[in-house]
Amino acid sequence: MRQAAPADQKEKACMVFAQKFNNNNNNTPIGPALLGVETSFAGRCWRLRGTDERLAAAVAQRHGLPELVGRLLAARGVTPEAVPDFLDPKLSTALPDPSSFKGMDAAAGRLAAAVMGREPIAVFADYDVDGACSAAVLARFLRAVGAPLRLYVPDRVAEGYGPNAPALGRLAAEGIRLVVCVDCGTTAHEPLLAAAEAGLDVIVLDHHAPEAWLPPAVAVVNPNRIDESGAHRQLAACGVTFLAAVATNRALRRAGHYRGRPEPDLLALLDLVALGTICDVVPLTGLNRALVRQGLKVMAGRGNAGLAALADAARVTEKVDAYHAAFLLGPRVNAGGRIGRADLGAHLLAGDDPVAAAEMAAVLDTDNEGRKAIEAEVWRAAVAQVEAARDPAPVLVVAGDGWHPGVVGIVAGRLRERYHRPACAVALEGGIGKASARSQAWFDIGAAVMEARRAGLLMTGGGHPMAAGFQVAADRLPALTAFLAERARAGGGPPVPLLELDGTLAVAGASAELAGRIAALGPFGAGNAEPRFAVPAARPVQPRVVGNGHVACWLAGADGGRLKAIAFRAAGTPLGAALLAGNGAPLHLAGTLRLDDWGGRQQAQMLIEDGAAVWGGG
Repeated sequence: MRQAAPADQKEKACMVFAQKFNNNNNNTPIGPALLGVETSFAGRCWRLRGTDERLAAAVAQRHGLPELVGRLLAARGVTPEAVPDFLDPKLSTALPDPSSFKGMDAAAGRLAAAVMGREPIAVFADYDVDGACSAAVLARFLRAVGAPLRLYVPDRVAEGYGPNAPALGRLAAEGIRLVVCVDCGTTAHEPLLAAAEAGLDVIVLDHHAPEAWLPPAVAVVNPNRIDESGAHRQLAACGVTFLAAVATNRALRRAGHYRGRPEPDLLALLDLVALGTICDVVPLTGLNRALVRQGLKVMAGRGNAGLAALADAARVTEKVDAYHAAFLLGPRVNAGGRIGRADLGAHLLAGDDPVAAAEMAAVLDTDNEGRKAIEAEVWRAAVAQVEAARDPAPVLVVAGDGWHPGVVGIVAGRLRERYHRPACAVALEGGIGKASARSQAWFDIGAAVMEARRAGLLMTGGGHPMAAGFQVAADRLPALTAFLAERARAGGGPPVPLLELDGTLAVAGASAELAGRIAALGPFGAGNAEPRFAVPAARPVQPRVVGNGHVACWLAGADGGRLKAIAFRAAGTPLGAALLAGNGAPLHLAGTLRLDDWGGRQQAQMLIEDGAAVWGGG
């Protein structure tokens, strides 16, 4: 069976464009394409995820699991011995001793001394979800132990990312003597030097890639420090901040701070750690997996007024899971930092007043709607730039005057998804570009940005393997594009984009019971890919556009089964066009299977991510 070329001319153009991207490298996948799909509507080659059949059988038999679950676990490298910890990760076994991190004891000692001395403490945070969650974790902990607190989040447009000398000077003038930078600060050498000269002590709790040397500070706690073991380098900043709270709590206990007062419930902070970890797209393996699994349990209790208000604003009626956190709650927290008030998300998550929380959540919900409109305009311009290129670079760099810097990160991420390669989106104003970059596993964008900065191509910059931010002079963009392309080609260039699938699934076999078994393997995200299946020769029935460009339909199988399905943001794409064609032609479809609680009745629903025509119509 092989895929037929789409008849629609728009789809043909997209297919040709995908071929232009994919044929100029030597990373050709090995093995037959699943269902013969060499180039899907999204330009991807479908491949069956490799599975050790003996390992799959051993996993299933030893733990009494269904064969399918055994296969899914084995395909993700889970051995029979590791199954219990994977299915039920516990912090009691996963949480490391905070003192094992460089600088942690110094940070905890200084924080404990400030708490016991009633010194005012400022928490200086990044404006994204990880930063807001990190700030809220530390703020809630410090407030619980009686410390005077000041939250500071810089304005994205006026101040940019990370600590800056004027802001630190203002904090010093307010009487602050200790500043804790969360999710920022690792490369802020000059601002932290200015802070020291102003009499400020600074602690950095971060996870971004460092320079060869560290900035002047009381302590820099970062699992990606060059002198660290690397055992926990995948932690988000909120995870590092949580460990700092654990270490500080231990120091306070030893100092007798809790004589006559209760200790704070640190586990109650895990809902914030889960949200920040999921939204920062760090691997959900090991310690991160335990933090998120336990944090989602805490989140279900709706004990955090801000998170509860966010869920209400997002109209989430079911139990919040990783999907809701990533696509409904996270974007609303981010919205303030992108186009509204940068510190609103942090204050929302740190507060306890449900009335104030509802008001802030409503503002963020409105900001999120405004962000979508701005994003759509920038997205159209970015796509036009990419598709106008005769020889697209292995790392996409798009730029535009007047683009809002608050949406370039989202646009970069969408470009990465559409064209299957790293992407940088640059908002230009006055000859200076503020940029965000998003990458794929084969290219460390954080390291590339740091190297470009050392080469004099960037004004500022930093990040981690999957995401980065930088400032660049407009006249340096061609040189930056060439630099990134050279680094990418040196590593072999972009591989043929693949969609790895865990197997094929008949429409009639896509039951609610199966969706529930799959859900038990979550939380899903980077490092623990949600199981994806191909549904062969399914006929879309009653297709329609719903919401913001989503395509909903029912899938009818030759076996007589019917399955509810939706393809998010598919309207106007080749996949959406094929689903909406309404001619009864069967399609090979690929995506995930989830439980849908709409209307109070649980049923399975397929989230369609890709598709291909069926040769011969069936």
